[in-house]
Amino acid sequence: MNTDIQTELTQALLSQEKVWANEEKTILAKNILLDLVEKTDPTIIGLLLGNDDLKRHFFVDVNGVLVFKLQDFRFFLDKHSINNSYTKYANRIGLADSNRFLKDNSDIVLDFPFKDCVLNGGQSTEEGEEIYFKRNNSQPASQPASQPASQPASQLYTKLTRKRQEIFFNQTLAFDEIDRLFDAKAFSKFSRYTADGKQPVGEIKRHFDGFLKGVPAENLIIKGNNLIALHSLAKQFKGKVKLIYIDPPYYFNETKPTDTFNFNPNFKLSSWLLFMKNRLEVARELLTPNGTILVSINESGNAYLKILMSEIFNKENFVETFIWKNTDNPDSLSKKSRASVEYIIAFEKKIEKSNAYIGKDTENGDAPLLNTGNKYKPLIFPAGSIRFNIPDQLIKKGKPDRVEIAHDFEIRNGLNLQDVTFVGEFKWGQEMLNEELEKGTYFLVKSDKFSIRFQRLEAKSMAPEKYIDEIYLSKSIGVGTNEDATTHLKKMGIDFSNPKPETLISFFIKAITTPKDIVLDFFSGSGTTAAVAHKMNRQYIGIEQMDYIETLVVERLKKVIDGEQGGISKAVNWQGGGEFVYAELAPFNETAKQQILACENSDDIKTLFNELCERYFLKYNVSVNEFSQIINEPEFQSLPLDEQKQMVLEMLDLNQMYVSLSEMDDEQFAGCLNDNDKALSRAFYQSVKNQAEKKDGE
Repeated sequence: MNTDIQTELTQALLSQEKVWANEEKTILAKNILLDLVEKTDPTIIGLLLGNDDLKRHFFVDVNGVLVFKLQDFRFFLDKHSINNSYTKYANRIGLADSNRFLKDNSDIVLDFPFKDCVLNGGQSTEEGEEIYFKRNNSQPASQPASQPASQPASQLYTKLTRKRQEIFFNQTLAFDEIDRLFDAKAFSKFSRYTADGKQPVGEIKRHFDGFLKGVPAENLIIKGNNLIALHSLAKQFKGKVKLIYIDPPYYFNETKPTDTFNFNPNFKLSSWLLFMKNRLEVARELLTPNGTILVSINESGNAYLKILMSEIFNKENFVETFIWKNTDNPDSLSKKSRASVEYIIAFEKKIEKSNAYIGKDTENGDAPLLNTGNKYKPLIFPAGSIRFNIPDQLIKKGKPDRVEIAHDFEIRNGLNLQDVTFVGEFKWGQEMLNEELEKGTYFLVKSDKFSIRFQRLEAKSMAPEKYIDEIYLSKSIGVGTNEDATTHLKKMGIDFSNPKPETLISFFIKAITTPKDIVLDFFSGSGTTAAVAHKMNRQYIGIEQMDYIETLVVERLKKVIDGEQGGISKAVNWQGGGEFVYAELAPFNETAKQQILACENSDDIKTLFNELCERYFLKYNVSVNEFSQIINEPEFQSLPLDEQKQMVLEMLDLNQMYVSLSEMDDEQFAGCLNDNDKALSRAFYQSVKNQAEKKDGE
C-alpha cells in the first residue's frame, strides 16, 4: 500500500464534506467519490490536479492533455481503503454482491413498493429497459370475467423486461436520483389546533435563542411517507431532537400470498432490515449530540434490530435493552412459552458519561454501592465523605459483614475523621468514585454492618432499571400494559390494536428529556408519544402515513388540549391547553396511489387508468401500450382486486409521490397546493440567516 498517496488523497479531499463516510473524516465514502469522478465533477478533479503526487499517480499526459485514469483510481480505492474492521466486511451488515455491499455499488436505486420502502438493486444500461406483462397460456382466454381466477397474478401474468426501442440517456438510477427523491417537500393543508378549535396557520413560529435558535417552535403532526418526511425535516431539525421513540412494524415470520396495501407487519427479514435501516440512518442525523433513540420490538426482531442499530449508531453507543411487561394475559394457547414482554432498545448518538437518566424515586434518595456478583475491589473514601448513623467511635479493621475494613479509623461528629479503605463487591471503581465526589455525592453507613450506600445531591432518584412493569414506579406512577392503553383509548372512542400506554412513554420522556426538549415519533400510530409529550411540556413531531392520522392522532390531541384526564393526566396534573400544527406532504402520485387503492372493482380501475396516463408521472420503463391491452383482458379482470391494483401501482413513478419544494410553482402541480400552502412551505424551510436578512430589510 502506498501510504503516501493515501495520505495525500485524504488531505486533498478534507474540504469536501460529501465524500466522507464518517464525521471524523477518516473513511472515504467510496461509492459517492467514484460517482463524482465518473461524472467528471470539476471540484473533485480540480482537487486531484492541485496535488502534484496525485496528478502524477492518477493522470497521464496525452499530447499535452492530462487524462484521468479512472480505472486506476477505482482500483486504488478498492485496494487501499482504510481498514477499520474485524472481518473483510468492515464490521458492517447488509446485502452484498460477492464481496461488495450493495450500498457501495453505483447502480443502486432506492425503490419504494408503496408501503414497504426497501432498498432494491437497480439497472444501469444506457439504453434502458422497460417493464411489460405477458399473459401465460396456462389460463384459458375464454374464461368468463365473472369466474374467479384459478391462479394468482404471479402465475397468470409474467413481469418481463426488454430493451427499449428508443435510446434514453442518463437513465442510471444512482445517487442523484435518490437525492431528488429526498429533496425537501412542500406541505399542504396547514391547520393549527388550539383550545379554540381548528384555525388557519398564519406563520411558522420559531425559537429565538439558545440551542434551538431558528428552529421551528411548533408541535407538528405530519401526514406522509415517514422516510421522505424525515429527510425533509432534516433541513430544519438536524442535530436538534433530544429523544426519538418509535414503535415500528415488527418483524414476523408469517407470510401472506399477496401483499396488503395497509400497514404491513409481515416482512421478509431482509426487507424489514432495509426498511428500518433507511429510516434509522436519517433519524440519527436528527438527534442532538447526546440524543437518545428508543425502538420497541418483539422477540422475533430483537436480535436483528440490535445488530442493525449497532452498525448505524456504533455498538459503543448502546445504552440498554429495556424489558417491558406488556400484558397481564399472555397467550394461553402457546405450547412452548407465554410471551408477556416486549423490548425497547436504546442507543445514544454518542455516549456521554454525564448524560444521566432519571429513573424511579428511591425510598430515601440513596442507593446501594454494593452489588452481589461484582469483583471484590478496594475503594478509598476520603475523610468526611461518609455519613454514619452509628455512634462516634474507633472502628477496628475487620469484616463485620459484606465489607472488609482495611485499617482502623475514627468516626467523629458522624463523619470518618481519616481516609478509610473498604474492600467489597462495589459497583464502582476508584475513578468513578472520585468523579462522583467531585459532583457532591456523599456516602451513608446506616448500621454496624457497614453496607455502604450513596446519595447524589441533584435528585432523590436513581437510573432506570432494565425491567419495567406496573409496580416499577410505585412511588409515583406504574408502567401499564397494552390492556391499560386499550382501555384508555376506548374511553376516548379510539379503537387501535396494541397501543402503548402513556405511562411507558412518560417513563422514558421523564428519564431522558427536560421541558421544551424535542421528541420525535415517526411511527405515530395512535399518537401516544405526541399526547404524552404534550402533557409533559415537550415539543413534539409526529409522522404517520396512514389515513387514520386524522381520525386517531389529531382527534386524540384535540381531546388532550381540552383537558382529557386519562393516561398520565392526573400524575402530571394535566389541565389542558397548548396547540399543534397539522400538515401533509403535498401529494402528487401519492394521490394516484390512493385512488388506485380506493377502486372497488375492475371497471373503476379501467376508468382510472386513462386519467393516470394523462395526468400523473409514470415510470419511464413501463410499457403503457401493452398494459392498456392487458387491462381489458378477461384474465386480468378475473384476478383478485388486490392483484389488479398491484399491477397498476407498478406504473407509478415513485420519485413523484410528493411535490418537491423547488418544483411547487410548476404548472403540473397547480392543483396540489394553494398560495397559502406555498408561502407556509417556504416559511417552514426558511433559514435563520434569511430570517435575519428579512428583518434587517423591513
